[in-house]
Amino acid sequence: MPRTSVITGAASGIGKATKELLEHRGERVIGADIHDADVVVDLSTAEGRGALVEEASRLSGGSLDAIYAVAGLAVPAPATVAVNYFGTVATLEGLRPLLAGAKAPRAVLVSSMAALMSSDGELVALLAEGDETAAMARAEVLAKEPTTTGQLIYASTKLALSRWVRRQAASAAWAGAGIPLNAVAPGIIATPMTAELIATPEGRESLLGVVPMPLNGIAEPIVVARLLAWLNSEENTHLCGQVVYVDGGSDVVLRGDSVW
Repeated sequence: MPRTSVITGAASGIGKATKELLEHRGERVIGADIHDADVVVDLSTAEGRGALVEEASRLSGGSLDAIYAVAGLAVPAPATVAVNYFGTVATLEGLRPLLAGAKAPRAVLVSSMAALMSSDGELVALLAEGDETAAMARAEVLAKEPTTTGQLIYASTKLALSRWVRRQAASAAWAGAGIPLNAVAPGIIATPMTAELIATPEGRESLLGVVPMPLNGIAEPIVVARLLAWLNSEENTHLCGQVVYVDGGSDVVLRGDSVW
């Protein structure tokens, strides 16, 4: 019996690569995105998050083996908060009951090495509290200066997600239910999200100056997809609450021994 998964952000980038990889392996994938997907929803809204759960339940027959929360934005605007943090958490918590009958239930989300960059402490705290109204209001303030404070929004959402995974993974709802919950933190990936930034040699060099990737440089989406697929495979029985950096060495260069 092939495994059945839901992947958000399945129409492009890492989500699309993961969907194609799993389908090539004979697995069944229910893709969700704002266009060109089995489930067309907007995860920036409560209605869209509810529709995802409803449609995924219907299409899967009420049972899933794995959840891939990949959908995300990287614009200096409140929508990034809504999709990246609240959309991701709602995806995982909303679909978790559908994993109950699976032989090897698994869940993973996509964070980012940007979690290591400068962030806004107030926004991160509001995200941790789950206060979407206040978090969106804070993002509105930050977004007024898109080239300065607005740039803190994306990193703040990814830092909050990484912390969410660490805080939730060992709980009764996840580890206690036999569900490994983990995250990946990509470096620069060649996706539509980064296309303009890496379109020229000068742009690539400038970005790599901020996000050093000494091992093989900028990666293709399939690199992250392979890691996601393994984390949600039956082989992964004991990774719990890990944020796995697939970043060509950015974490190593930027943090070194500080992780200990």
